[in-house]
Amino acid sequence: MPTIDDLSKSAQIAYRAFLDMGESKAAHFNYLVELEEKYKLGGTPGVVENRQLAELLTRHDKNVQAFKTAMSAVTDSEEKQILFQLFS
Repeated sequence: MPTIDDLSKSAQIAYRAFLDMGESKAAHFNYLVELEEKYKLGGTPGVVENRQLAELLTRHDKNVQAFKTAMSAVTDSEEKQILFQLFS
């Protein structure tokens, strides 16, 4: 099976964007879980926590858009298939 190093520059960028998107999704989700745990017995997140949550979501949204843009730049159908295999 080909590796990411065997693909074009645009496919490599798409793969990195996919990884970045996964990392930002995990960071946002983990912070949500952390806040849920912290406040499960009552109370609500403060201004700083809500700001941090919003920043994590904004970063993830930007990563999703970057991934979509990067994937649209990959025009070779074989490379797209290889990327989909690497994503799973």
